[in-house]
Amino acid sequence: MGKLIVSLSPHAHGTDTIERNMYGVIIALLPALLVSFYYFGLGSVVVCLSSVAACVFFEWAISKYLLKRQPSVADGSAIVTGLLLGMNMPSNLPVWIVIIGALVAIGVGKMSFGGLGCNPFNPALVGRCFLLVSFPAQMTSWPLPGQLTSYVDAQTGATPLAIMKSAIKSGDASLLDKLPSSFDLLLGRAADGFGVGSLGEVCALALLLGFAFLLWKKIITWHIPVSILLTVFIFSGLLHAANPAYANPLQVVLSGGLLLGAIFMATDYVTSPMTHRGQLLYGVMIGLLTVIIRDWGSYPEGMSFAILIMNGFTPLINIYIRPKRFGEVPVKH
Repeated sequence: MGKLIVSLSPHAHGTDTIERNMYGVIIALLPALLVSFYYFGLGSVVVCLSSVAACVFFEWAISKYLLKRQPSVADGSAIVTGLLLGMNMPSNLPVWIVIIGALVAIGVGKMSFGGLGCNPFNPALVGRCFLLVSFPAQMTSWPLPGQLTSYVDAQTGATPLAIMKSAIKSGDASLLDKLPSSFDLLLGRAADGFGVGSLGEVCALALLLGFAFLLWKKIITWHIPVSILLTVFIFSGLLHAANPAYANPLQVVLSGGLLLGAIFMATDYVTSPMTHRGQLLYGVMIGLLTVIIRDWGSYPEGMSFAILIMNGFTPLINIYIRPKRFGEVPVKH
């Protein structure tokens, strides 16, 4: 019979469970998901459902047949991974590529490290970056909104981030005149001939509604998202002030996968720092890396890479910024 071990007080009690938090994240993603269905119709439905179904299946199969343990798909974590992976893809991506991404996300990014709570990197971003490197043409082909019944044959166009990248490379600030206004980016109204990027990048307002819900339910705190967004805004503002070929900082914040990454992926419990001070440092570094990759790297978007890089630094941040133990007296040297 196992021993019952009781530690000294104080004890903290809470109502948080994995299921509550995971299904809370799913609810918070619904506004952005519904907007993507509205703009892309069949393509959005096919990509998201395929991603979720494949992630759930691979987690169940790996748990049952490889790890020989009871599958835990009911906790909702595989669904969250599938949704986030799907929302990081274009709406015309073939199903077989979606399935490969799900296999890498769950099999490599999560289960190979022991499953939920053990993975050092965000599984959805592991899958997404693998696909971006392996299938760059398919992963950077952005369908135009409004093609509700088109899927693989959808017409594509340049995204705001691609225009920003072109303006920086050419030094021609007039190219930025083609960008949708900040208000249009907030509401998800793309200009004629523009793609809007991945499914989860359509409407900034929908993502902010999800952010408000997560804060209200205390599923996440403000530290990581706000530090990322403020860093990107300030850094981009300094670049814009120095050279008008760099886009307006508000347009930078509202474009691409910045909000999706800052709110839903950088805040992953397992792969982000434990302390609030550590989270602020983590967020600032993600913001800096995102702007650096966007403006001077090979890819127009840098959010996914920035988060994965900082996932790798999370253990060091946790060691460097440790919470003081209850009753601990600082040692003076």
